[in-house]
Parts: sequence; C-alpha cells; structure tokens
Amino acid sequence: MKELIRTNDPVLVSFLMHRLREEGIEPFEMDVHMSLTEGSLGILPKRIMVVDDDYGRARNILDEVQRSG
Repeated sequence: MKELIRTNDPVLVSFLMHRLREEGIEPFEMDVHMSLTEGSLGILPKRIMVVDDDYGRARNILDEVQRSG
C-alpha cells in the first residue's frame, strides 16, 4: 500500500474517497479514530492509502480533485 495523501480536510477526504471508488479503486482511510485521542481538534491528519498497482491512477484522480477545488 502507498500513501496517496495526508490531510486534515474532511471534505477533501470524503470527496476523494468517493471519486476513487467511482473509478474502481478501493481506498483505505487510516487514522480515522485518532480524533478520539486528540479530542476532535482536527490537528492529526488522516491518510488515504491505495494498493501499489492503483497508485498512478489514484494520483491522477487526486490531482483532478485538487484542481477542481
């Protein structure tokens, strides 16, 4: 697995996860439950991981999402 992005932006995470799934890429969201330990301050970023074979396509989708935002 490779890290696609690390971010504190919950809207970006949600939209990117949606777009990846639309394209047949199953992302894995890490650090989701860290908000429990940080007190929901949003200071610890979440990571989106993808399978190595999907990384190139996922990177293209991330670039598209970031350009449109």
